[in-house]
Amino acid sequence: MKTKWLFLLLFALVLVACGGTDTAAPVAEQSPALGQLDLAPEVNVQTVAEVKDREDVYVLDVREQSEYDAGHIPGVVLLPLGQIPSRLGEIPTDKTVIVTCRTGNRSGQAVDFLRQNGFDNVHNMLGGIVAWEQAGYEVVR
Repeated sequence: MKTKWLFLLLFALVLVACGGTDTAAPVAEQSPALGQLDLAPEVNVQTVAEVKDREDVYVLDVREQSEYDAGHIPGVVLLPLGQIPSRLGEIPTDKTVIVTCRTGNRSGQAVDFLRQNGFDNVHNMLGGIVAWEQAGYEVVR
């Protein structure tokens, strides 16, 4: 009888472990090219590559001019981190805004600042231009 209860308990644990709800936040939806975007707060370079050319997406590079000139994502808009507070009006509120920098640190700061100032559809690109280049995506120099 103990064996039967042990088996049932083990079976129940396996069901819960294998069929439970995944509570981890996804990096991004599986098919960002279909319909409205539903992106996580942080997105990977693959997702950015898939969505960056959409009309409803605005990719913002917060590095300095010299860094941008050394290599940037095609179509990205340059707005150095230090200029964001005085140029908030240039960032669209009706688009998905993806922020990038060299490695993701400054863009994370920019995303935090934008959220504190009323932007709710802003996302940090993980790894920045370094991860973008490592993944083999095009860079404009």
